[in-house]
Amino acid sequence: MNTLRKSWLEEDDEHLLRECVQDFHKASGNGGQKVNKTSSAVRLVHVPSGVSVSESGSRSQMQNRSNALKKLRLRIAMTVRCEVDGDCPVADPFYIPSLNNIRAYAPWLAVLVDYLALDAWDVRMTAERYGVSPSRLVKIIFRDADLWQELNRKRTAAGLAPLKGNK
Repeated sequence: MNTLRKSWLEEDDEHLLRECVQDFHKASGNGGQKVNKTSSAVRLVHVPSGVSVSESGSRSQMQNRSNALKKLRLRIAMTVRCEVDGDCPVADPFYIPSLNNIRAYAPWLAVLVDYLALDAWDVRMTAERYGVSPSRLVKIIFRDADLWQELNRKRTAAGLAPLKGNK
């Protein structure tokens, strides 16, 4: 795995924040008078990768910064690609970190997306590489809404049909 991307995904929040341009602004939308008076919304631009995220879900700037850092790690994992060796098997196909453990989930997600990109977004080929059935891999992908949307965008751009989710 690219050591730069790996360090961005696994480093502590303070170090990652030092690599970002932070912008605080007033959130828009519902929330009454307070939303128009405080600059609690946060925008982070990760300078080395060029990835940016924004968060304004909370009235607390600290909470929004924390949520923006989580989003930033996931966005880096989904957008910054690394070369992978197609002959190299994946480490442990049955270890799937929890979405709540962002420092373990983001690197795992990055490698999965690397292999999907290597396989031209064909879930069947990637599932074979991971040693699981295609339906099992689709279920794993389906639990992360952002990954699901990104994968379907990439599949559509590659001329493949979007995946159908579980109802």
